Amino acid sequence: MSREHDLIIVGGGPAGLATALHAVRAGFDTVVAEPRSAPIDKACGEGLMPGAVRALASLGLEVPGHPITGIRYVQGSHRVQAAFRRGPGLGARRTDLHGTLHGAVLAAGVPVLPLRVGEVRQDAAGVVLPGTGLRAKWLVAADGLHSPVRRSLGLRVDSRRRPRYGLRRHYATSPWSPYVEVHCGRHGEAYVTPLGPRLVGVALLTDRRAPFDVQLERFPELAARLPVERAVTAVRGAGPLRQEARSRLHGRVLLVGDAAGYVDALTGEGVSLALAGAGALVDNVRRGTPDRYESDWNHATRRHRFLTELLVRVRQQRVLAPLVVPAAERLPRVFATVVNALA
Repeated sequence: MSREHDLIIVGGGPAGLATALHAVRAGFDTVVAEPRSAPIDKACGEGLMPGAVRALASLGLEVPGHPITGIRYVQGSHRVQAAFRRGPGLGARRTDLHGTLHGAVLAAGVPVLPLRVGEVRQDAAGVVLPGTGLRAKWLVAADGLHSPVRRSLGLRVDSRRRPRYGLRRHYATSPWSPYVEVHCGRHGEAYVTPLGPRLVGVALLTDRRAPFDVQLERFPELAARLPVERAVTAVRGAGPLRQEARSRLHGRVLLVGDAAGYVDALTGEGVSLALAGAGALVDNVRRGTPDRYESDWNHATRRHRFLTELLVRVRQQRVLAPLVVPAAERLPRVFATVVNALA
C-alpha cells in the first residue's frame, strides 16, 4: 500500500462508498479508510426518497426494503399527503443500505482498510496519511456529520442556531400506511417509515434532550400504536444535526456527504444529496476541474438547503409552527409541489 493512489476516501458510509463506486467507473485507483466493521448502523430515518432510489439504480444497486408511495404530514386532526410523481421511494434499514454499498465496493476491487484517520498532510502534488504509508493525489473526506477531517483543516463553522437532535428505534408492527408519516409536535417531529411487512422505523427530530420514550409520549397517537414491548432495537441518537463547512474544497481535500455540511433531517434528503455529491465530486476530479466542485455542490443542494432551512425556521417559531400542517391541508397542490421538488 506504499504506492500513490488516485483517491483516498476517509469514511465508509454511503457517501464514501458511493464515491468509491463512481471513482472505479472513472478508472481511478481508490482506497477507502474505515475503522468500523460492516454493516454500519446509525440514527437515520431510513426513508430513501425517489431520487436516492434512482441514484442507486444508476450504480447498478438494488437495496432490499419496503416501497414508499409518498409523504403524509399529521398534526392533531389535520392531515395532508402527496404521492411521489417520479416513482416510489424505499423504506430501507440503514444496515441493508450500507451492506449493499459495501458489498459492491468490495466486488469492484476497492480495498476497505480498517484505519482511523487523524492527521492529514498535503502539498501541491497530493495528500499523505502519516503512519499509514498511504499517499494519494486527492483525499475525499466522507467521515460524517462531525467530520474529524473537516475540523482538522479548520473548515468547521460553529452554528449559533438552536441545536436539533435525532433519535431512532424500530418496532415489530405492520406498517399502517405506504407513506412516510411525519407527525408534528410542539418541539419536533416524529417520522414513521415502513421497512417491511412487520417492521416500522420511528425517528424523532427534536430540540429537547430527553429519552426516546419521553419524547414519543408527546405524540399520543403514535405512543398508543407503538407500545414499548414492540420495540425491537435499541435507541440510536445523532446530533447536533446542523453542521456547516467553510468550503467543500481545501487544497487536495474534497468534502462529501454530511462532512460537506448538513442543515437538518427534516426533509429526509441526506442520502440523496450524498449520492449526488459523490457523482459530482468524481466527475470534477476526472475532468481536471476540482475548483468547480464547490459551485456544482452548491447548485445541486441549493433548493434542498433553502427549503429545509425555511421549514426548520418556521417549525421553531412557536406562533407559526402550529399553522404549517393546516395551511398545507388547505393547499394540497402546493404541498405536493414541495414534496416532489425534493423527491
